[in-house]
Amino acid sequence: MKYKINKSKCAGCGACISNCPEGAIKITEDGKAEIDLEKCTGCGRCKEICPLDAVEEVKETK
Repeated sequence: MKYKINKSKCAGCGACISNCPEGAIKITEDGKAEIDLEKCTGCGRCKEICPLDAVEEVKETK
């Protein structure tokens, strides 16, 4: 499972960044978090820690 940030919910607090063991999350120029799907291992720590429930599952296509 991979994750993405719902930018309409993200406040850019950085909680997800400090909890990502892979360093896959950064704050972009718009002040919102973004997950690099190439680095994301799907551990779910970002989803667990986000106070605004802005982290969502990416639907995997086959």
